[in-house]
Amino acid sequence: MPIISSPEEFNEDGLYVDLRSIFGHSLALKCEGFNFAGSVKLKAALEMVEAAEQDGRLRPGAFLVESSSGNLGVALSVIAASRGYRFLCVTDSRCNLTTRLLMEALGARVQIITEPDPVGGLLGARVNFIKELCADDDRYVWLNQYTNANAWKAHYRRTAPSIARQFPNLDVLFVGAGTTGTLMGCARWFKQRRPSVRIVAIDPVGSVSFGASPARRMIPGLGMNMRPPLLDPSFVDEVIYIEEADTIRTCHRLARHGFLFGGSTGTVVSGAMSWLAAHDGDDLTAVAIAPDFGERYLDTVYQTNWVADLYGADVVQSDELAADSQLA
Repeated sequence: MPIISSPEEFNEDGLYVDLRSIFGHSLALKCEGFNFAGSVKLKAALEMVEAAEQDGRLRPGAFLVESSSGNLGVALSVIAASRGYRFLCVTDSRCNLTTRLLMEALGARVQIITEPDPVGGLLGARVNFIKELCADDDRYVWLNQYTNANAWKAHYRRTAPSIARQFPNLDVLFVGAGTTGTLMGCARWFKQRRPSVRIVAIDPVGSVSFGASPARRMIPGLGMNMRPPLLDPSFVDEVIYIEEADTIRTCHRLARHGFLFGGSTGTVVSGAMSWLAAHDGDDLTAVAIAPDFGERYLDTVYQTNWVADLYGADVVQSDELAADSQLA
């Protein structure tokens, strides 16, 4: 049994769930939430913090600041508490209440932006707030997950090699697209070392990352309202777009089988199953990355009134009836 002295030392990297019994197609779901930050973002957060420490930007007593819709904010809250930094997370109203309370419990401050920038939306407003803050007070250190190459290098060095060791005959890898750190790190590694592996990005409808039209998005984690600076689409073979209603249905279907995953995972699994159904995927070795678990989404994705108000009362009910008919 490992004995650790700081929370970032623990990150279980090798647990997968085979979803064939739930969805009818074999898909190994890599669970990235088994750490004290509860998500895949711990890897990127640790890589960015350690790089800033090494180059001298981050010194004892510094005040970290970052824009995050949730998971990176929690990861930085954990690391800041462990290493003695102060941390301010700049987020917006789409951030789950549970996530905000968790960051505050870890000692972080949370700034909620409510007015969108006319051009950049809520994300643009968050970034503008941080730029003004850093210009006024040089104590603040902005890691900037949107442009920081260490965000993708974390997955180039750890996530992709771990998947490759576990699945030497991998055919296709499904990765959700948010800031695209996870996507780019994994895609670069496989294209350089195992170019036969097909990289499929999963993006929510309404995200403009790959040039699609903008639309309302209410589930945090994936999607962007600007082109991610880290994104190089030449490393991506295909993009699948998923409606948020399908994300909800997939999350609830997983939960009915005992697996409570977050909204990002619901989007990735929905996209992966759609792709596998269209490509006769029974003979393929397929892996998808699950960024986090579902506890932080209890007041949104798994809350009946929230779902009904945004997507209609029959979104989950219709899926339950379809699932019941398949089992009959």
